[in-house]
Amino acid sequence: SLSDTLAATSDALKSLMTENVSEHQRDEPYRRALVSLYSRMAATRRALLGQGPVRPPRHAAEPYAAPQDFAADLDVIDASLRGHGDADLADGRLLNLREAVAAFGFHMAQMDVRQNSDVHERAVAELLAAAGAAPGYGALAEDARVSLLSGELSHARPLRSPYADYSAETARELAIADKVAALKRNFGDGAVAQYVISKAASVSDMLEVALLMKDAGLFRPGATPQASLRIVPLFETIDDLRASAGIMAAWFDNPMVQSLIAAQGNLQEVMIGYSDSNKDGGYVTSNWEIYSGISRLVALGKKRGIRMRFFHGRGGAVGRGGGSSFDAIRALPPGASASGIRITEQGEVVASKYGDPEIGRASLETIIAAALLAELGQEPEPVPHEDSALLAELSEAAYGAYRDLVYGTKGFEVYFRQATPLLEIADLKIGSRPAARTTSGRIEDLRAIPWVFSWSQARVMLPGWFGFGTAANKVGVDKLRALYRRSAFLRTMTANMEMVLAKSSLSIARRYAGLVEDRALADSVFARIEQEWQATHDAVLAIGGQSRLLERDARLSASIESRLPYVDALNHVQVALMTRRRAGDASPDIHQGIHMAINGISAGLRNTG
Repeated sequence: SLSDTLAATSDALKSLMTENVSEHQRDEPYRRALVSLYSRMAATRRALLGQGPVRPPRHAAEPYAAPQDFAADLDVIDASLRGHGDADLADGRLLNLREAVAAFGFHMAQMDVRQNSDVHERAVAELLAAAGAAPGYGALAEDARVSLLSGELSHARPLRSPYADYSAETARELAIADKVAALKRNFGDGAVAQYVISKAASVSDMLEVALLMKDAGLFRPGATPQASLRIVPLFETIDDLRASAGIMAAWFDNPMVQSLIAAQGNLQEVMIGYSDSNKDGGYVTSNWEIYSGISRLVALGKKRGIRMRFFHGRGGAVGRGGGSSFDAIRALPPGASASGIRITEQGEVVASKYGDPEIGRASLETIIAAALLAELGQEPEPVPHEDSALLAELSEAAYGAYRDLVYGTKGFEVYFRQATPLLEIADLKIGSRPAARTTSGRIEDLRAIPWVFSWSQARVMLPGWFGFGTAANKVGVDKLRALYRRSAFLRTMTANMEMVLAKSSLSIARRYAGLVEDRALADSVFARIEQEWQATHDAVLAIGGQSRLLERDARLSASIESRLPYVDALNHVQVALMTRRRAGDASPDIHQGIHMAINGISAGLRNTG
């Protein structure tokens, strides 16, 4: 309501002012400018969503083409206020609005696209075959694939034909690319920013995405090719993590890729998979290969002059990368957060960390503090060679123990399915994907979330500790005790195992093992689990110099102990209900009771999935 008889304004502000105000407001330049902006925003809302705001604008106006245009008008108002002695007003509600526009644009939440590399391969093979470019793409070696894809990406000729009859899967992938392009056109570039490739294992896996983007207008070939989405490989198995630096080095060697990265601020993002690497190699090996893989990628980025940003695909459970966010960030290799950091927050963690505004603010401050400590030069020292060799030896021993049980024990998948509520969890209407990728029944085809969640429900928590006891005894507890004092990585890993062991219960797990029909199989597998649990328990205490679990964390210990009596009761109820259901009782009450017990156990244990 500033009057132009008392306050001066800039010429740029005058260009924003509208004439569509009452006679009483004609001397109020900022009101007239804001009325104009509101009218344009109302038109923008109508253009994007099909309807205007509840409060109609004063007059018709052209919609904004992009959020940057709206931000530019707000900048004009800000500059006029600051240039004429009214900075206090510019730092008030106007600043809040400008920050909101910068953060959210017209889209609010930024999205990623994510798809499995196998799906991309089939879609690209079909496109190439239909266009007559490469009928046998699927049979080509990697070098031939890279050469073919690079050639197709070097010119503007489209592969897609309106006359071709594509499979439902390929048509869906093309439609997704088209939708992404439309979202970015309508809501701004910030609406969708990354394309994540699950099971990325080669350069061709990433070039296939660029080819799918090209036909949707999201990739523009030429002397300086550009991509509207950042192509982000997800390395999520043990083998892929080990090969990640080699794959990215070959990616950076591609001249076209060099132009893409330069156009995207010289920044390459890589996603690291915690869940599937754990299911593949066990907790210890997953953590070590993630640490080692990130270290190699950081070194590669420095050598090539490319900033590396890591997207950590962590879940709530320790077996999926859960635990203290602060400790996890502080335990990353040096340089791992120098170019920013992205972290997934999933499941019950979202509610527990962000359900209350004050707790949410504290959770964000914790993550920011850990990242800032690294940025301010307080990042941990690199792991010395001798320590690295010891950790690699520990990882290899744990890997052998884990793989021998999970993938080398005949009938283990039967034990797992019958000694946990996996089948009952699959019936829950939660999650965005089915429990398994196929109907094969193999552990390899089971998704990581139900794998970890099922072991948590049965109070075994196997993905969060199995293999460590055997490995610790093999490499030497005394050596690890000395390493524990100087290694943030080992301290964080054992602290997470300590919490998981405190929440587990072998006596309750034995009741779940009683659900296995083959008693010889049940006794054999459970005996191995029990033996390894005890070995891990003893090793964790010996390495940390404690007489009991969570001895140094009285607050967490008290919190867990106060909840476990209620969780234990729910476990016993769940086993009883599962026994009745598996015996043929199809009562809806039994079904509902099992699901209520699942929810209750999850809430009581907290970071379970």
